[in-house]
Amino acid sequence: MGTPLSPDGLDTIFRTARTYNGYQDKPVTEEQIRQIYGLLKMGPTSANQQPGRFVWCLSQEAKDRLADCAGGANPPKIKAAPAAVVIGMDPDFHEHLPWLFPHTDAKSWFEGDPEGRKEHAFRNSSLQGAYFIIAARAIGLDTGPMSGFDHDKVNAAFFEGTKYKANFISTLGYGDPETIFDRSPRPEFEKFNSVL
Repeated sequence: MGTPLSPDGLDTIFRTARTYNGYQDKPVTEEQIRQIYGLLKMGPTSANQQPGRFVWCLSQEAKDRLADCAGGANPPKIKAAPAAVVIGMDPDFHEHLPWLFPHTDAKSWFEGDPEGRKEHAFRNSSLQGAYFIIAARAIGLDTGPMSGFDHDKVNAAFFEGTKYKANFISTLGYGDPETIFDRSPRPEFEKFNSVL
């Protein structure tokens, strides 16, 4: 059984956490991204599929390459961020199920069903992308997730020679409060919820 987080912990992860458009001039280290992955991989995925494939762009060259795949206001955000991440997905995640989910022959559930695998890979890598955001916040970093990019360009630039596909991308660092907008509305429970 888990222990409820303190109000400060809930603020860090949810209530006062924000999406950042810019960051302080402080580096993100490989130790930190390994710490983030160590946390996000513990989040649940269906049958422990773990379809997320992450490319961590710490070098300026990698960030510039990712920025070249983005549109609108996103390229300068990516170039200036301490780090950026490509959250991808593996449609052949089932090949790893014999060791990731050894309790039964889960690999056979997905063989011969490439469309079904795409759906599972998208859903569960999206979950892992959300875990990435929560894990980053939990260790004191901030994120700027975005979908304004050319998927084909990202796939060619970062996943060439694989079947992996980009899901979404994000910047990562210590957020600069001067770069955020006023918080957008959040609906009350009654607006979008039902209790039956």
